[in-house]
Amino acid sequence: MLNLARTHEFVQQRMTEFFKLFQLTATQYNILRILRGAGTDGISCSEAAARMVTADSDVTRLLDRLEVRKLIVRERSRLDRRVVMSRISADGLDLLGSIDKPLAGFMKMLAGRAGHEKLRQLIEILESIRQA
Repeated sequence: MLNLARTHEFVQQRMTEFFKLFQLTATQYNILRILRGAGTDGISCSEAAARMVTADSDVTRLLDRLEVRKLIVRERSRLDRRVVMSRISADGLDLLGSIDKPLAGFMKMLAGRAGHEKLRQLIEILESIRQA
């Protein structure tokens, strides 16, 4: 478990450095990916929070920051005025498009030495730990 924690910290530090190149945090990138996947309908704040890789207690503030940068747009739901729907903007899509290929290369550089079979085994092990 110590090795898992140390590796997590190592990867987190590298990810932080990578996303700084795009003036993003890993959490902001995660929410942009979620919104891209949600399509033109967008999703509510609570739906976005439920889909995040890491829990963030203040998703609203996270969305506020992305909206200020014009990476997302928000509007009240037509079905329920109490709900605010968030969608990725054209600028947000452009930013993600510019990140996709460099991120794939970065991930390959980080994990590629392990090889496909070892990575598959690692995924299985991590999934079994989460199921415990």
